[in-house]
Amino acid sequence: MSGGAGRRRRLVLHVDLNNTVVVADTVTGQAPRAALNTFLSTVTWGRAGAAGEWEWVSDRPSLRPPCPGALSYYSRHGRDPAFTEAGPGRRFRDLHARHLRLLEWPGRPQDALSVPGEPGKRYHLILPSFFRLLDALHRDGRAFAVVFRTFGTDLPRALQAVSSALDGQHPQFPALRDVALPVDLTPGQIRCSKREVVLTQGTERLATREDRRKLYNYFSSFEGIGGFQDHFDWWARNQFSSKGGKPLWIDPHDPDIHHIFIDDNIRLDDGDTIVHPQVFSEQGSSSPRSVPTSELYNICLVQTNLLEAIADEDYFLRCVRRCEENYDRYLACMEKDTSSQQWDGQ
Repeated sequence: MSGGAGRRRRLVLHVDLNNTVVVADTVTGQAPRAALNTFLSTVTWGRAGAAGEWEWVSDRPSLRPPCPGALSYYSRHGRDPAFTEAGPGRRFRDLHARHLRLLEWPGRPQDALSVPGEPGKRYHLILPSFFRLLDALHRDGRAFAVVFRTFGTDLPRALQAVSSALDGQHPQFPALRDVALPVDLTPGQIRCSKREVVLTQGTERLATREDRRKLYNYFSSFEGIGGFQDHFDWWARNQFSSKGGKPLWIDPHDPDIHHIFIDDNIRLDDGDTIVHPQVFSEQGSSSPRSVPTSELYNICLVQTNLLEAIADEDYFLRCVRRCEENYDRYLACMEKDTSSQQWDGQ
C-alpha cells in the first residue's frame, strides 16, 4: 500500500453517460428537457402530509435528504419526465428552465456534438464540463484514461462526439485537438453472473472466474477513451442494489493507479445504488471484498450533481481533485490500521 500526499497517480475515470455527461437517456427515450425533469425529481425532497398530500420539506435540490424522513419525489411518485410542468414539481420550473438554457448549443449546429430539442433548439450532447476536464488534465500533464460505463445504447454516438471534439471540432474547446488520446469507437460489453464477470471487446474476452484481478489489470492499463455497456438485467435481478451494480475494482496497494467512478445513480444506500465496489484488501490478492459505498464515497465513487455539472464547467475537475485528496487520506488511514469502513470521504 502506498500513500503520499500529492502523488500524481494515473487516473482511470469510469464515467456514466445518462444524466452524468449526457443530459438524455436512451434507456427511457428521454430528450434533454425530459431527462432534466426526471433528474430534478430525484433530488427534490418532501413527505406525505396527514391527508396523504405531498408536502415539500426543502426548496433546494440536494443529492441527500435534507432532514430525517424526507423522501425524494421520484421515490414516492416514480419517473416523471414532465415533473416541473404540472403538479407539485412546478415549484422548480424556473430552476429547470435556467439549466435547460445553459444546455443550449451556441452558434452553428454540429451534428456530432449536439442534439435537437424543441423546434429551433439544439442542445449539447456531452456537457462542456466533461470536455473542460479533459482539457485541464491534459494541460496539467496528467496521465489518464476515460472509460464510459452505461446501461444504455448511446455509446457509439457519445464516443463519436468525443472523437470529433478531439479532432478540434468543438467551438468551445479547440485546444482539445492537442490531446493525444485515442478513441476506440467500438463499444465493449460487461456481463455479470453469480460465478463471474465477463468483459468482451471485439475479439478479446476476459473473465474473473479464476482470477478477479484480471479486469482490474485490464482497466488499470486501459489507454485513451473507450466505452462498455454494463449489465442492466443483472442490476434489475438484484433489486437495483450495489450487489448487481457496475463492477469496480480498487487496489489500495497499487501505488500508481487511482480508479474513480462518476455516476448520478451512486448513492450511500447500498440497497439503491448502481456501482459494486470491490477492494483488494490483501496485497497481491485475487479475491477482493465487496465494500459499502460509504467507504469509497468521494474517494473512488462520485455521485454526479447534474445541476452543478451543467452550471459549472469546473465541476468534474473539482470532483476529481477532491477524490485525489481523499484517496491519499484514505490510504493513510488504512496504513495506520484505522478501520476503513469508518472513513466516509467527507
